[in-house]
Parts: sequence; structure tokens; C-alpha cells
Amino acid sequence: MIALQWLRSLIFVAQIYLAMLVVGVVFAPYALFSRAGARAACKTWCKWVFWTARWMVGIRTEVRGEVPTGDVLIAAKHQSFLDIMLIFHAVPKGKFIMKREILWTPIIGLYAKGIGCIPVARGKRGIAIKQMVRDVDAGRLEAGQLIIYSQGTRVAPGVKAPYKVGTAVLYNELGQPCVPVATNVGVFWPRKGILRKPGLAVIEFLPAMPEGLPREEFMATLQQTVEARSDALLVEAGFDVKRLG
Repeated sequence: MIALQWLRSLIFVAQIYLAMLVVGVVFAPYALFSRAGARAACKTWCKWVFWTARWMVGIRTEVRGEVPTGDVLIAAKHQSFLDIMLIFHAVPKGKFIMKREILWTPIIGLYAKGIGCIPVARGKRGIAIKQMVRDVDAGRLEAGQLIIYSQGTRVAPGVKAPYKVGTAVLYNELGQPCVPVATNVGVFWPRKGILRKPGLAVIEFLPAMPEGLPREEFMATLQQTVEARSDALLVEAGFDVKRLG
């Protein structure tokens, strides 16, 4: 059975990247001149991934909580590529902070720029964020939901990793509420490897944290809230949190 699921997973992974190419090419004329077009392309591809995941590898997806629609910072738990897609598809105007090098990636770079992602050179995140705030204030850049992963990388289910202070810096610079996001998607769609496991993959938008909290209070509350709820979602998925605790 594992061998069959691995084969199904391999076919699934191959076809979603083929679909990315097809959607990227088809929407390119629209996306080149329209942010709405770029978002439509990305959300179309996300829908395709969710639909094929359900019947090809048995992964069902669910979004819980109140989805933010205003200008907020979203600080999310990051376990695999699936949580990126689920958050982006759920919010109306999502964008990410990304490495500048991604701009030169075929298809992905075009659409990352198209949806308004913030390219950041190594060691220059602060400069990029200040410029983004100035551009939004001046009307040169559309506001929306800026998504950041507070641990800085994908973290496997049950593994503990520190939350980086850059989230608090960004929170202070933006002067916006912060919406934490918990998840269990890594149980079914791991950060590495081909095998996808059947089950219910969830992201959950948690109650917003108001703007203006002191840095230490903000970081402590964010980490405690996201980790506690993510652990609860892992338990719901049948994952033994204690064995890695």
C-alpha cells in the first residue's frame, strides 16, 4: 500500500508542476498588466492542486477561523508548500516577503512580482519593508495581507524551533494588527520527499493581535498561541506530539 501511495504521490507532484506551467503561460498576457490577473492565475492553480490532492492522494483541505480581509500582517506556522497555497488562496490580497533571487525563477518570479511580493536582498529586509510602507502610503503599492513565516523556514510537525524577532520588527514597522495562523499540513504533505498521506490538512486563522504591543509581549503571545493551536491540530490529525516533545 505504501508503494502504491508513493506512486500516486509521484504522479500528483509531477502533474501539479505541469499545471503550474500551463496556467502560467495561459494567464501570462493578463498577469503582465494586471495584479488581479496575476492573483487569478495563482488562485486558479491553487484550486487545481486542492482538487487533485483530494482524489489523487486523499488529502482534503480545510480553512478555519475568520479570514482577514483588511490590511494586516499574517504570521503563520510553516510546515510545507501546502500551507502557503491555503493561506494565499483564502485571503483576498495576499503577498509574501521573498528572496530577491526568486524574481529570476521562470513562471514563479513573474507571478510573485505580479501579486506584489516584497523582494528582499540578504541582510536588507529592514530597508525593503520601510520602502514598502512608503509606497503603500503614497499609493504606489496596493495594501493587503502581508504573510510572513515567523520561524523563517519549514518546520516538521512536532519539532520546536525559535520564532525570529524579524516578525516583531515587521509588526512595529507596519503598525497593523497581526493574525496568527496555525496548521497541521505537514502531517500529510511533508516539507521534503514525494510521499503524500491521506487525511484532513487544516490551516486556522486565529484571533487578531492588536497593533502596538511591546516586542517581548508580542513575540511571547504569538509563539504560545500558534504553537498551542498547531499542536492541537496535530493531535486531531492523529500525530503523537509527545514523542517529539
